Amino acid sequence: MTKLIIAFIRPEKLEDVKDELEKVGIYPMTIVEVKGRGTQKGVTLNYRGVPVTVEFIPKLQIELIVEDEEVDKAVEAIAKGAYTGHPGDGRIVILPVEKNIKIRDYYEKVLGGRGS
Repeated sequence: MTKLIIAFIRPEKLEDVKDELEKVGIYPMTIVEVKGRGTQKGVTLNYRGVPVTVEFIPKLQIELIVEDEEVDKAVEAIAKGAYTGHPGDGRIVILPVEKNIKIRDYYEKVLGGRGS
C-alpha cells in the first residue's frame, strides 16, 4: 500500500529537506506555496518601529507518495531537514492512498494509446 506524506515547512528549509530526502533515495515530490498558522497564531514584527501582526505565515507544502516501507525514512528525512528548534518548524501528515495511477501508464495500458 502507498501513503501520501504532506509536510508543511519553512520556505528557507526546502533545500535541506530535499537533500535529506535524496540521501535516503526519495526524489519525487510536489511543492506548493501556502500560507497558514499554527498554535503560535501568527507573529508580530516591528516594521519601522511599528508593530505589525502577520496572521498567516508563508510556508511550503511538500507532498510525497511513498510505499509503506519508505514512510519512516521519509518522515525522518523531512524532520531532520526542516528542524530549527523554534516554533513554526512545521508539521507532517500521513494519509493512506486508495489508488496511485500514472496517467501515461493508464493511457497506454488501459486505453491502448488511442487518441480521443
